Amino acid sequence: MAPVALRHAGRDGLRRGVWAVSEHSAGILLFRYRDTRLEVLLGHPGGPLWAQRDDGAWSIPKGLCGPDETPLAAAQREFQEETGFTVHGKFMALGSLRQPSGKVVHAWALEKSIDVSRVVSNTFSLEWPPHSGHIGTWPEIDRAAWFDMPSARVKITHGQLGFLDRLTEDLRRGGR
Repeated sequence: MAPVALRHAGRDGLRRGVWAVSEHSAGILLFRYRDTRLEVLLGHPGGPLWAQRDDGAWSIPKGLCGPDETPLAAAQREFQEETGFTVHGKFMALGSLRQPSGKVVHAWALEKSIDVSRVVSNTFSLEWPPHSGHIGTWPEIDRAAWFDMPSARVKITHGQLGFLDRLTEDLRRGGR
């Protein structure tokens, strides 16, 4: 996939300080058990805006839904683009959450373990610093890691916290 050029809002009619985004994204929350402890896979966003942020910055691998694809198909495509891994299996729908930005994220969970040292993400281009004329290229996810649930609750962006709660509840109801 070609890099995505993001532009800082300005004369195009968007409010200053807001990045142009689609209304719907979709993602996949992988989970696994290490011994008896539940762990989830989260990705840290790449680029200069996120370089110094850790707690509250991590996300499920996700991205924009295309106009002609289902949210689950978009989630699978985005997972592959952002991690380099293709995932198939019995997906558990975690529903949708409206983010503070107004975007709606649709998520599914899947029990699968991947080697985070092998994660390779696609890239995006961004003018940085703003108005400098310099275009840099960064990975969409600069690293991925497995977190136990207490740690994941600290690391994940606030708007996606509900997906961790839903996963925990769904697994509890299923006897796990």
